[in-house]
Amino acid sequence: MKKAVSIGLALALAASLSACGGSGNADSTTAAGTAAASSGGTMKIGVIGPYTGGAAAYGLGVRNAVELAVNEINAAGGVGDGIMLEVNAQDDEHDAQKSVNAYNTLKDWGAQMIIGSVTSGPCIAVAAETEIDHMFQITPSGSAVECVRPDNVFRVCFSDPDQGAVAAQYIGEHDLATDVAIIYDSSIEYSTGIREAFLKEASNQGLNIVADEAFTADTAKDFSVQLTKAKDAGATLVFCPFYYQEAAIVLSQADAMDYHPIFFGVDGMDGILSVENFDVSLAEGVMLLTPFVATEEGSQDFTNSYVAAYKDTPNQFAADAYDAVYAIKYAMEQSGVTPDMEVSAICDAMKAAMTQIKMDGLTGEGMTWNAAGEPNKSPKAAKIVNGEYVMQ
Repeated sequence: MKKAVSIGLALALAASLSACGGSGNADSTTAAGTAAASSGGTMKIGVIGPYTGGAAAYGLGVRNAVELAVNEINAAGGVGDGIMLEVNAQDDEHDAQKSVNAYNTLKDWGAQMIIGSVTSGPCIAVAAETEIDHMFQITPSGSAVECVRPDNVFRVCFSDPDQGAVAAQYIGEHDLATDVAIIYDSSIEYSTGIREAFLKEASNQGLNIVADEAFTADTAKDFSVQLTKAKDAGATLVFCPFYYQEAAIVLSQADAMDYHPIFFGVDGMDGILSVENFDVSLAEGVMLLTPFVATEEGSQDFTNSYVAAYKDTPNQFAADAYDAVYAIKYAMEQSGVTPDMEVSAICDAMKAAMTQIKMDGLTGEGMTWNAAGEPNKSPKAAKIVNGEYVMQ
């Protein structure tokens, strides 16, 4: 895959980046991107996501990749005629109200654009605020339909319906299974939205849904009932449109009951190999929709830079965030926005420019966006083989 730009700065940036928030501390304000005054001025970008709590693997990947891209852009002379980018990252702990609080903190700081939030519920809450303020927002990974309902919000990832439909298509077109069970989290928009689209497309693909079982955040420790129903119904594939923490429990409990179907997830499954005390051998053969694999040939420059800076392997949320920063860069250059403009004027110009740019990123080649904020790029799937994601 082609890249938006050549990275090649890992050694030069590793020392400075490691000191700018790679530790995962709860205090997530960072000086990433702060640079000496330039003739182009400085554009302030706020970043919101979960850097602590159960969804921290997503948020930290986003925060680190934003930091990496911003430092890279600044080191190369900035955006356009030398506009520097400055970032302030705030933790929302995967909570909608805390995400709004983080946004208000960023407004007080002087944010002119927002990257985030990382997860759907918080992103929807922040989008309602940025719509009122008419501030440009791009979410790397907020996949619920409502995340980009306001016309000032764009996203890098696919929407939940897109993920659900594409998952059913992939399973059908690759003859992975006929009898399929679904286990989903009925308490979050992310999971229910993907499930609904999967169900609609399943019949078109000749898939027989033999079990359709829900859980909630309050019951996400015991999946024995759902797994038993899937097993007794003869499901040879279990579709899992939920996050990696619950997926690790599902896989462990399925193994304990000697049930070994294909487990097929979506982007929330990314991170399962990093779950503490999880036997990663149980994830062998797991498949998931993902736009990015760190070991893929076209990802190596980014992966090497990320590992050098943060001593960790980037996930797809990091790749989404990296692409979000470069989308901002190209849209800024396309629109000609400058830091001295009003937030509302910046937003208007960025909205128009986002529909005009085309970029080769980590998560897709020839990426474009429509006025509804949705990206256009080809879906991909990966399989876990010998403890690593392998693009199919």
